[in-house]
Amino acid sequence: MYNSKSNNISVTVAPIFLEDQSDPEDDHFVWAYQVKIENHGPTTVQLQERYWRITDANGLVQEVRGSGVVGEQPILEPGESFEYTSGTPLNTPSGIMVGSYSMQTNQGDQFDVDIPAFSLDSPHQIINLN
Repeated sequence: MYNSKSNNISVTVAPIFLEDQSDPEDDHFVWAYQVKIENHGPTTVQLQERYWRITDANGLVQEVRGSGVVGEQPILEPGESFEYTSGTPLNTPSGIMVGSYSMQTNQGDQFDVDIPAFSLDSPHQIINLN
C-alpha cells in the first residue's frame, strides 16, 4: 500500500494486477487500484476533480483529468473517509501512477491533495538487478 497526507487529507492506494483481464501476448496489461481518502482536518471538504499522470515502462505518459472520481464528488465531514476502486490499462507490464485531487471546503476555499506515486507491477515484467 502507498500513502500520503497533505492538507489534513490522507490518501492510501493499493494497486492490484488483473491477470484475468490482461493479455501479455497482445501487450495488454490491466490493474485495479483501491483508494481510500480520509479527512483528518476540522473542516468539511468535497472532492471536485482528479488528475492522474500515468507512465508506462517505455516512458509514455498519459494525463487524465476529470470531475470527481467514479462518477461521484464525495463530501467528507471531519473524520470521514471515502473508498473507491478504479483501473487502468497499459501496453507494458509495469508502470507508475501519481496524481492529485482538487478539494473545496464548505467555505469555498480550494486546495490540492497529493495522491502518492504507486507502482504498477505485473509478474510479466523483466527485472534487472544492478
